[in-house]
Amino acid sequence: MRGRQVELRAGVLVLLVPCIVWAQDAPRGVRIGLTYAPGTRPSVIVAPIPGTFGDSVRAILQRDLDFGDRVTVITSAGVLEPGLTAGAMPNYALLGKLGAAALVVCETIDGRQTPVRLRVTVHDVGAQRAIESHEVSLGILPPNRGWRLAVHRIADDVERTITGTAGVAATRIAYVKGGRVWAIDSDGAQSEPMSDASALSPSWRADGAALAWSTMGDAGSRIVVKELSTGKLRVLAATPAGLNITPTFAPDGETIVFAHGREDGTDLWAARVNSDDPARRVTVGRGSDNTSPTVSPDGQRVAFTSGRSGRPEVYISDLDGTNVELLTDFAFDEQNYRAAPDWSPDGRAIAFEMRIDGVLQLALITLRDRAVKVLTSDGKNEDPSWAPDGRHLVFTSNRTGAAELFVVDVETGRVRQVTHDRGARLAAWSPRLSDPR
Repeated sequence: MRGRQVELRAGVLVLLVPCIVWAQDAPRGVRIGLTYAPGTRPSVIVAPIPGTFGDSVRAILQRDLDFGDRVTVITSAGVLEPGLTAGAMPNYALLGKLGAAALVVCETIDGRQTPVRLRVTVHDVGAQRAIESHEVSLGILPPNRGWRLAVHRIADDVERTITGTAGVAATRIAYVKGGRVWAIDSDGAQSEPMSDASALSPSWRADGAALAWSTMGDAGSRIVVKELSTGKLRVLAATPAGLNITPTFAPDGETIVFAHGREDGTDLWAARVNSDDPARRVTVGRGSDNTSPTVSPDGQRVAFTSGRSGRPEVYISDLDGTNVELLTDFAFDEQNYRAAPDWSPDGRAIAFEMRIDGVLQLALITLRDRAVKVLTSDGKNEDPSWAPDGRHLVFTSNRTGAAELFVVDVETGRVRQVTHDRGARLAAWSPRLSDPR
């Protein structure tokens, strides 16, 4: 997950971007990268941006880079003038005096073309040379989600150039509010409904092009899959009758693992999305409740909540149900409660909720040494979901008085609020997105 390590010499990035709209990936040019000392956090300046939507673009870029928690954004760079072009020689001496280590210049190649193409060039100030240059294609003007996604993707690419790890700005978070599934940009903007009423526990497919959730009906609950490009809904044909909850996509995008409840308990089952074959039973809980599955990134194992020991704990098994093991240490304590696991994208840790002094808090456990790290302490915190960078978790908290979504940086403990909906819960963080969803 870490990617290549890079080092900024003076610790500041200067970003100058004109009116940017909807961008798509294009063939990359030269990419060499910068370097900075391990443990340091390079500072970033987003310079004034010309054009009608320049201020909006600048604000989004500053916020995205700040939320990535890998750089420090400096906002007092008014001395810088907008309007540099990729072909012009930057004033490296001035940039050096300002503490800049890199300069990113974006310019329209030919505004008469449709779609307009944008050239993005990154300069290493210390080396006084351009180290990366590529082009992106622009589409329709704002305001629209496609335009915002384009700016998010530019910010993610800038973060990758600096740190070696792409940001997660170009992602969305699905959640439940008022019995419906909603989706919101990772910076807390553009919330929109994705389902009708009586929907719970959304899960993203690995390509970000579909969502699954559980929906309640007269005959119980069923698992529904929605293709986001077309809006088409499909009920999982293999879902057994009765209670069917907490679906999650396996990495292959074709398998959904979910909890199926019967009179003698709840167990995990696995079904193929596009098959009429019966669902396959995964766990044998012998009357206990086994719910909230999360599949490992390699698709080989599944972690889940089980009450088979008498109280909820997190267990792991192979995806076929064999080799079951207790992940969280069991103790005969009325406070014991560990649930709602989510496997990290790098496969090295599992986040979960646990009861501490009678209140739910977030924690993570490393799979190598089973070390537990508590991540929250303010209010009630539950239902963690990893961002694709493996560094951030979205979760539900009542720390502001009502249930809202927050994001925590697991390395620094920094927390920021995402929603202001009063009642947002059961969040699921999407993979990185390449198209408007």
